[in-house]
Amino acid sequence: MAVRRLLPGLFALCLGALVARTLATALGVNHLLFAIALGVLAANAVGIPARLEAGIATHNLWLGAGIVLMGASISVETVLEVGAPVLVLLLAAVGGSLVAVELLARNVFGLPDRLGSLLAAGASICGVSAVVGVAGAIRAREEQIAYAAGTVLLFDAITIVVYPFLGDLLGLSGTVFGIWAGISMFSTGPVVAVGFAHSDLAGQWATVTKLSRNALIGVVVLVYASYYARSQGSGRPSARTLWDEFPKFVLGFLALAFVASVGVLSSAQQASIENAYHWLFMLAFVGLGTEIRLADLRNTGMTPALVVLLALIATSSLSLAVLLVLF
Repeated sequence: MAVRRLLPGLFALCLGALVARTLATALGVNHLLFAIALGVLAANAVGIPARLEAGIATHNLWLGAGIVLMGASISVETVLEVGAPVLVLLLAAVGGSLVAVELLARNVFGLPDRLGSLLAAGASICGVSAVVGVAGAIRAREEQIAYAAGTVLLFDAITIVVYPFLGDLLGLSGTVFGIWAGISMFSTGPVVAVGFAHSDLAGQWATVTKLSRNALIGVVVLVYASYYARSQGSGRPSARTLWDEFPKFVLGFLALAFVASVGVLSSAQQASIENAYHWLFMLAFVGLGTEIRLADLRNTGMTPALVVLLALIATSSLSLAVLLVLF
């Protein structure tokens, strides 16, 4: 019965992916970004019927599956060669963004502490997923969660358009653009989309970098939970939070990357896997587009958006400057 409830929405995702791929090829535009645009158009111009919502909501599952399969295309040797500098830059960017948003929200714009923490987590780690994870740990109010999630989605929509434009304008290489997007953009879906819109190399680097950021969510949730628990005199949260919040598909990605690196997969098998994850991304991005509701974005408060904008500009500019020096 549960599977039958998902079928209409799954069919809509498949149809949307086929239409997006066909039209994007005919128009000569990037098919992944076109898939997002098609989802946005469907949600805002027509609306999503209730019977389709459950199936369309599975788009995060297809994104995770696509990322796992993408592990077969990753060159582990290349990642290890430049991994240390990128990791240092990544940790600096995450920490800097987290602190910057907290300071701006609390000390400059006077936002409530918990709202500032939700904005900081969303901007520094993994978008709405981080907002939701931290919200549960710090017992944030529903309106604070809505403001923070809406702000993140607003910048997801903006960066999907702006980053490819800046990448072309600045003539960034695939490696630089991919790492830059993975370090400074917010949510996983938009990062993967703009990365592959630039090139396959950029898409791979964007995904690897973003997964590294995502893996920090458990630590961030634990830190916030500990801080707010102590401020209220509550007990210390369990370290199990680390595992509960850890994005499990990262493990599948690493496992398949290892299998590919030891030469188990033939070139034909790798080509088939590459084709499969591109189609999974198409399904995911059609669904992702339906999550961008223009009416909801208009309701986002100006002050939270300004806080995040200032932090994004700083993180994006500084990380790009360092990457251009490194590569």
